[in-house]
Amino acid sequence: MTIQTTISPDGQRLVTMTAEEYQDLLDARDAEAAMRAVAAGTLQTLSGEDVDAYLAAATPLAFWRRHRGFTQADMAQAAGVSQPWLAQLENGKREGSVSVYQRLARLLGLSVDELLPNNLAAV
Repeated sequence: MTIQTTISPDGQRLVTMTAEEYQDLLDARDAEAAMRAVAAGTLQTLSGEDVDAYLAAATPLAFWRRHRGFTQADMAQAAGVSQPWLAQLENGKREGSVSVYQRLARLLGLSVDELLPNNLAAV
């Protein structure tokens, strides 16, 4: 890492580095914060088996509903939708509104982004 220091016209000490080096520092900071949160029990982690189930699930919603122990019927009732409608959403055959995803995310203790199918998460 090549770091240069300079003094600004108003006397502040400035550090100059490449954008890549700066990003590496941010990544290291974020990784450290995540490890502290895991150690404190405030950041959820998944086992290798859970990761396999997540990757095999039709949508993130399908995985998280099962992972949290909800039946489709219970989740649908709590979210104010029908069970067949939720099944279609979980299978990727239907798109849900933001408000539905917000209700589902709240029930599952997740963010909306964590529930969106991969093809919608990048939009």
